[in-house]
Amino acid sequence: AAAGIWLVAAAAAAFNCIVEQRIDARMARTAWRPTAKGELTNTQTLLFSSVLCALGCLVLWRWVNPLTMWLTLATFVGYAIVYTVLLKPATPQNIVIGGASGAMPPLLGWAAMRGEMGAEAWLLVLIIFVWTPPHFWALALYRSDDYARAGLPMLPVTHGNAFTRLQILLYTLVLFAATLLPFIQGMSGLVYLAAAVALGAWFIALAFRLWRAYSEALA
Repeated sequence: AAAGIWLVAAAAAAFNCIVEQRIDARMARTAWRPTAKGELTNTQTLLFSSVLCALGCLVLWRWVNPLTMWLTLATFVGYAIVYTVLLKPATPQNIVIGGASGAMPPLLGWAAMRGEMGAEAWLLVLIIFVWTPPHFWALALYRSDDYARAGLPMLPVTHGNAFTRLQILLYTLVLFAATLLPFIQGMSGLVYLAAAVALGAWFIALAFRLWRAYSEALA
């Protein structure tokens, strides 16, 4: 299951490099990518991505179960097409909506082991889904000049630094509440609760400091 999911995830990452080749070349964070530097052609990258995706789907279908394969393939489409092609260049809420794809791995693992999509797995998906915006917006703050130069409507570019910092804090508070749900639901015990509270409090403290006063090091 891990090998099959890894192969399809790698295929999505490679396909993403084709779609964002010109954007990657303008951003310091991504200018090193072989597609951005012209070291690989789009045909080579597409072939590589297709082979990885086909191998991953074969592994999941043959040695795991069809449900996991279809969910993993849907995650590929959600990330490479819905997020990268449609949402990322169109709306500052791109990372909120597109974060659903990045949150899917717990559900994929659950489906691989149990052959169904349990409520517990969706709780883990929810945690990663809510974690994604404060995590990525902190990066977007740190690299806002890159995103502006690339013409991408990331939240710091469209709504400014202060508004983004406030959203990071608010989402972090929601994240803290979401991380308590596995304990409330009975899925996890006291060890998990202690870790969730301690790490959540630390995350909130960092987000609060960032909201009060921006610094690149803190972001």
